Amino acid sequence: MAVIASTYILLILAMIVADLSFTNSSQILSALKSPEIQYSIKLSLITCTVTMVLSIIFSIPIAYFLTRYKFKGSKFIDAIIDIPIILPPLIIGLSLLILFQTGLGKFIEQYVSITYAIPSIIIAQFVVACAFSVRTMMVTFNQIPKRMESVAMTLGANKREAFWYILIPEAKNGIFTAASLAWARALGEFGPILLFSGATRMKTEVLPTTVFLEMSIGNIEAAVAVSLIMIGASFVVLMMVRYLGDSVF
Repeated sequence: MAVIASTYILLILAMIVADLSFTNSSQILSALKSPEIQYSIKLSLITCTVTMVLSIIFSIPIAYFLTRYKFKGSKFIDAIIDIPIILPPLIIGLSLLILFQTGLGKFIEQYVSITYAIPSIIIAQFVVACAFSVRTMMVTFNQIPKRMESVAMTLGANKREAFWYILIPEAKNGIFTAASLAWARALGEFGPILLFSGATRMKTEVLPTTVFLEMSIGNIEAAVAVSLIMIGASFVVLMMVRYLGDSVF
């Protein structure tokens, strides 16, 4: 059993070591000085942060109603939330692209440019990241006894007050975990962004598409350098989740 487990862990470590051995610090610093890569880092930070905020805003009420209320169609909604998780990323990007070719999408684009623009990056990230955030918040709310809210309401609080002053403070670790996972998942999003936003230099270029663009022109060293930046960022976020959100997972 230990051999099987260690084999998988060693495979992941071997992949990271291979990346580290393929490049060096000077190549990483050279990549960081590139205006295109600097732009992709900045855009990635902005879009991932916006996606994280949106994911929390939407996931908390969705998870709350799915865990605190039983209603007709709740299982259907619960299943729909998993669709972005299990669908191939390219299918999500294609579906978004088609959506904004419909009447509704064209109507929205009359006022805001979406397709092949920065807002499309946020939408593509949000569709996937929010699903992970909802799942995390559902686990969090299920771990908090409903009795705590009931007791608060017997003492004079209404449902809104019980939610804001009892449930949300108890769920703070879960909220942090959900936000961190949404940010990390948004950072790694590639397929939907490639189809829905494109990979235009200095316009819709985020870190995953930078790797794709550098590979397409044969600049493997820069692609690996950017990959290591993403690995480092993801590892930091995951360690924060492990240490600060350990009551959820």
